[in-house]
Amino acid sequence: MISFELGVEDLAHTRFAVSPLGETVLSLRVLRDPGLSALHLPWRRSVLSRLGDLDTRLLMSLVADRLTLPDFLTPRPAGFEPAFEEELAVVRRTPPGLVRRDLLAAHAPDPLPAPLHVATAAEDAPVTALRDTICALLHQYWELAVQPVWPQIRLVAEADMTYRARQLARGGARLLFADMHPQLSWEDDGTRGVLRIDRTILGYHTKASGRGLLLVPSVFAHKPAPPVGPEEPPSLLYPSRAVATLWAPVPAQDPSGAAGGPAALGALLGAPRARLLGLLAEPLATIELARRLRVTPSAVSQHLRVLYAAGLVTRARHGRQVLYRRSPLGDQLTAGRPQGPPGSAPSR
Repeated sequence: MISFELGVEDLAHTRFAVSPLGETVLSLRVLRDPGLSALHLPWRRSVLSRLGDLDTRLLMSLVADRLTLPDFLTPRPAGFEPAFEEELAVVRRTPPGLVRRDLLAAHAPDPLPAPLHVATAAEDAPVTALRDTICALLHQYWELAVQPVWPQIRLVAEADMTYRARQLARGGARLLFADMHPQLSWEDDGTRGVLRIDRTILGYHTKASGRGLLLVPSVFAHKPAPPVGPEEPPSLLYPSRAVATLWAPVPAQDPSGAAGGPAALGALLGAPRARLLGLLAEPLATIELARRLRVTPSAVSQHLRVLYAAGLVTRARHGRQVLYRRSPLGDQLTAGRPQGPPGSAPSR
């Protein structure tokens, strides 16, 4: 078990980030073991058809038999959304001794696979050359496999962060971690709290001591991933919500966005606004609407402003986010009656 001890100041400094390099490295697990997540099989099939002459033997050797990865390949994001190249530049500066240590630790107790065997050399030059080769290969792999779908991945991650921020605002740390993953549990006594990650390969306890906590949602993670050692600042890469919708096509529906709704609504409002109106039977934030429709949040915001000005949606601030929902007039236009759960009332 690994545990983080967090004080009030640490909770105040809890922040979120997304990591394009982290997602790229974690996706290698899905390529190596298709049984790890059936949800990603459509992506996997598509990627395998595009890899061509890429050195997949070296790529796959980065994933150990127990599916662990070298720590130096997933540096802590310095900002909210660092560019892939910025993160890769950090990896390129990794000292050869650390590269050697992390490769051996990831594969232990097994020996290093043949493509990585040069990392056992006592001299630094061969390890440095291997590190640079890995970085060049990861950049090629990113461009082929992850960059084309990064906008979709980012929207899923941002929607998860919006949800988590709402949970934190509603119920503090206990609610924030309550449904993040079964391996996570939170206990506090009012002045400090302890976040526990069960069933980990390694074990340690560390105090945040004012360093805060970094949370990184990931579509390719299948379980929480804290730092390997206690010397690193507390951080947690965790499985994002709504991954099941990531590769599914946007459902075809009546232009009104509602089953049985008048097709003329699409002609009246335009298909994008009609579809938005169809989704707003429940309160949703802009980022969640963008994720579901696979468009940019700015495009959604423009349509929402028009719908709000026309009286077809209502909006209300909840914590740091604004939630939108159909108004009674919007309900009448979409289906002639409210489409929320039985007995539900429109949000005001």
